[in-house]
Amino acid sequence: MKKIVQFVVVIVVGLMISCTTTVKTTETFDSGKQLAYCVEKTKATMGTLSSADSLPRNILQGQKEWNKVGIHDWCSGFWPGVLWYAYEASGDSAILQNAQKFTEPLTGVLDVPVDNHDLGFMLYCSFGNGYRLTKDSAYHDFLLTAADSLATLYNPKVGTILSWPAMREKMGWPHNTIIDNMINLELLFWASKNGGSHELYDMAVKHAETCMTTLVRPDYSIYHVAVFDTVDGHFIKGVTHQGYSDGSMWARGQGWGIYGYTLCYRETGKEEFLTMAEKLADHFLERLPEDGMPYWDFDDPAIPNSPKDASAAAVAASGMLELSTYVKDEKLKTKYKGAAVALLAKLSSDGYLSGDKNQSFLLHSTGHHPNGSEIDASIIYADYYYLEALLRLKKFYQE
Repeated sequence: MKKIVQFVVVIVVGLMISCTTTVKTTETFDSGKQLAYCVEKTKATMGTLSSADSLPRNILQGQKEWNKVGIHDWCSGFWPGVLWYAYEASGDSAILQNAQKFTEPLTGVLDVPVDNHDLGFMLYCSFGNGYRLTKDSAYHDFLLTAADSLATLYNPKVGTILSWPAMREKMGWPHNTIIDNMINLELLFWASKNGGSHELYDMAVKHAETCMTTLVRPDYSIYHVAVFDTVDGHFIKGVTHQGYSDGSMWARGQGWGIYGYTLCYRETGKEEFLTMAEKLADHFLERLPEDGMPYWDFDDPAIPNSPKDASAAAVAASGMLELSTYVKDEKLKTKYKGAAVALLAKLSSDGYLSGDKNQSFLLHSTGHHPNGSEIDASIIYADYYYLEALLRLKKFYQE
């Protein structure tokens, strides 16, 4: 009995220390300082880019400058998105001009047949933020066209948007949907409220509902990919593409889930989406290692000698900050806000800020580990969600 009492005391003391640390981090973290850092880094990168259809994607080990991609890469919208956020943070007219310059070429994304489920990442991060900040009617109209284009990938028998159309034959998947696709739903929700068909709203809701019962496992970890039959739409299996194994917990995928179900609650007010976001966030936090930074996959047997993923931390932080504004319970509000700030503080430490090492904001992201690509690299979407989270913290809590 004495040992049991001692064990309980240790747990209680540990929780008290953890809560105290979280409170201190929340009170002392300076989002303004980090926003200024991002703005200055953005301006420095602007001076090195000339072609508006050549967009930053990654910086690999030993490199200083961004490797670029064209407009049809799924990451093409993140650099314009960074520019829009940097403009929002600073009001700098030169950044505004660059945001407009690097957004405009992305109109060409829709000049080819729709074969990419990531139109939300590509066009909402760019044109969506642009419209939010400028109310440019051309951006508005283009976003409506983009939403209608994304909707062509929706399969009503399955109830989800098709991911990776080009991979159906290669992978033998009749219809597949990845957790990443939750973020693309924001484009459909926006369009349904801004002149588009209400069917876009219905598609987005059905997609989210279907993923809750297929992509999300009973323990609230997430499959990367759900495979469906196209005859009657039934769920065949859950697999991975970028995680360690079919049954493992891929860190960024868990972040996409937290973020995606939070935005679905924002757009619909459906309590089941809020509850799902909470459950996914709780599981993410339960499995965080002691240093507070996720490995690329929580179940990689190479841990602790396994790459971290700053992008997963940035996505989760941004999602949990928004989640904290919707939960009703004050303890949960404090929990999610504190966890998000702790992730931001970790990302803002000397171990993760790029400083003068390269052009990015952050180091140590992992893109596609099984493919051996973008491992321990700087990746543009990590910077995007880091900057977004900093702006959200300022907007939600520090203004």
